[in-house]
This record gives sequence, structure tokens and C-alpha cells, in this order.
Amino acid sequence: MKQADVFVGIDAAKARLAVALHPSGTTWTVPNSEAGIATLVAQLQQQPVTHIVLEATGGLELPLLGALSALVARRRQGVERLTAEKNRRGQAPPAIHADIATHIAWLEARLARLDKELGQTLKQRPLWRAQEDLLQSVPGVGPVLSRTLLADLPELGTLARTQIAAVVGVAPLNRDRGTLRGARTCWGGRATVRAVLDMATVAATRCHPVSQTFYRRLCAAGNAKKVALTACMRKLLTILNAMLKHRTPWHAERLQRA
Repeated sequence: MKQADVFVGIDAAKARLAVALHPSGTTWTVPNSEAGIATLVAQLQQQPVTHIVLEATGGLELPLLGALSALVARRRQGVERLTAEKNRRGQAPPAIHADIATHIAWLEARLARLDKELGQTLKQRPLWRAQEDLLQSVPGVGPVLSRTLLADLPELGTLARTQIAAVVGVAPLNRDRGTLRGARTCWGGRATVRAVLDMATVAATRCHPVSQTFYRRLCAAGNAKKVALTACMRKLLTILNAMLKHRTPWHAERLQRA
């Protein structure tokens, strides 16, 4: 092990993330929240990290895992650009590139193992397997969205449509005070769920005829594209919520009526 190598161990709990560095022995904690994860990622960027070991804790580690994957992807792009520039100049890339490539390969293998373990867990739980089958009966809903909903939105299928939309953060809420009245906006909610739902809805508005028609109708009525997309997200979430509540598969006409 080179003297500059830093190994990071992270224990993920519901409220906090406990971090330890080796060989220095430095330890600290950050909140297991968007702000805490952003802080941790910024701190790790300042370290010559070789490997990161992240405990799998029933889904509590997934937001951090996503942020670390994004960090690795950015570093990979940077390495690729630097390598291309070095090759263009006839220079060999520094040894650190090999370390980063090894770490990227480890993260990708770890993600693949986590996906496999999650799939096996779902198969062993009849209720979860049935719920995943119901969710994936909707065109455009794949394993990423269905498993995110099952792991990070256990209330799905138990709340009213307005309540589940507020939990995710796609419900138009007011910030009225006294006599002050203003436009309704979407805020708060579970960012990890909303991010995955957003990407699934973007794909649906481009590829799925019913979602595409609804999105275009909202835009034609004068709504901003972001407002129309949020409305599509809310509609899709409402349908998925009703499907789990009534344990019924998807039908195209439901999306049109919802």
C-alpha cells in the first residue's frame, strides 16, 4: 500500500453517516440527508481515496451510493479526458489513473452485487414480489423505479392521492400567510424518490403515447415544461398508489382518467 492511499469506511444509519479513514484513523459523522451527503462527497473529494467500503443497511445507504456513483462517474470522465490529452501529447498517464480505474471497477461490481441481492430479497418476499409485479405492469416502470418506491416509499398504496404526492414532493402547496396569497409550488418531500420518478416520467413523455399526449396537452395549454412534467409525475404516482391500494394491474384507460 502506498503511503498516500486512503481507505474509507462508511456506516449508514437512518439519521447519520459515520465515516472512518485508514490509515489515519480519522473519524467523523454527517447527517444522512441531502445536505449531509453533499458535505461528505465534498470532503472525500479532498482525499486521495483508493477504496470506499459502504455498509448495506436495508436501503438507508442508497442515496449516498447514488452520490458516490455520480462522483466516480465524474472522475472517470476527468480521467478519460486527461488520458486522451496525455496520449495526444505522447505522454503516459500517471499511475493514479490505474488506481481510479480499479476503484471504478470495484464500485461497478459492488452495484451489480447489490442489485442481485435486492432481486433475491424481493423474490423471497411474496408481498414485495407481488407489489413489484404490479408496479412493473405499467409501461415505462422498470426495476429501478419499482425498487426505489418499495424501499424508500413504503407508504405507497396506504395514503390518499394528495398525501402520497406531498410525501414525494410533487403536490402543489401554498405558502400563504395572513392576507398574502401566491402561486402554489411543489417543495419538500423525498428527493431520492422524486429524482428516480422524474427520470422515469421524462422517458414516458418521450416514448409512451398516453403520457406523451398528456404532457403535450399541458404544454399546449400554456403550462411551462417543468410544470407539465411535474403534473405527469404526480399523475403517474397517483396511478401507482391506486394500483397498490386496490391490488390491480395497470390499464391504459386509467392513465387517461387519473
